[in-house]
Amino acid sequence: MRKLFVMLLMAALLVLPAMAEGKPTKTPAEPTPAATEAPAGPMPTWDDTIQQAAGDPLPGAGQQAEDAGETLPPVPSVVMQLVESEKPLSGVKIGIDPGHQAKGNNEKETIAPNSKKTKPKVSSGTAGVKTRIPEYKTTLEISLKLRDALVEQGAEVYMTRETHDVNISNQERAKMMNALGVDLVLRIHCDGVDNHSKHGIAVYCSKSNSIAAESYRACEAILPAVCAVTGAKSNGIISNDNYTGQNWSTVPCLMVECGFASNPEEDVLLNTEDYQWKLAEGLTQGIVDYIAKRDGT
Repeated sequence: MRKLFVMLLMAALLVLPAMAEGKPTKTPAEPTPAATEAPAGPMPTWDDTIQQAAGDPLPGAGQQAEDAGETLPPVPSVVMQLVESEKPLSGVKIGIDPGHQAKGNNEKETIAPNSKKTKPKVSSGTAGVKTRIPEYKTTLEISLKLRDALVEQGAEVYMTRETHDVNISNQERAKMMNALGVDLVLRIHCDGVDNHSKHGIAVYCSKSNSIAAESYRACEAILPAVCAVTGAKSNGIISNDNYTGQNWSTVPCLMVECGFASNPEEDVLLNTEDYQWKLAEGLTQGIVDYIAKRDGT
């Protein structure tokens, strides 16, 4: 027993000095490899990450894989879905109705379901007091830009017309969008009155049909957004049952009076590329705001 105690004491005396000096008590089986130096160059940015997630390798990645005799793995589908979901209008259907057409149609149609009151199928619209450009041309130019801006945000966009040479009544335009089951319809128009000093943007919606309340909520989001981007005066939200296109709609619907063709300065603005893009940007932002609020996101 005494001999065992002496042996243990001697072993402890050999180990303690090594521990005091911070040396390992056992030599590793293999030498530890030296740390690999970090590659030179900037760290990947968020844009790089999105680029890579979208399937485009970062600069040099293909060469590195080739040098290593490997192929890059495919991007997981879940990553692609995340990239796509960054577009705020993904999965949203928007209808755009550019007001009027090359030739008006004075044949009559009922202004609303179960109503005996009638109005012309499509009026001829107004024209610029200074430019003399007819409303149907201005509204289509604005609408096409709005379409492109909405598609950029992920929306599915449906147009009632993409040319001037059509003959589609206001009732037919509403029914077209009803059948498509869109989330929202924007009817694009320009205003015209005898008072040439009047200017600004207003939005109209139905007062009493089944989608009146939801249409009004869309107006509340869209009007301030488009006025903020364009700098135009807000002429408010007007609810009434005077317009066939809104009365026959069974999906949320509003009419945007983008400005006054009867105001010389606003007439010129309404027919410039820059201002039309501002209108498109503002309307798109308003739609994004409306959808986000509707969906609680």
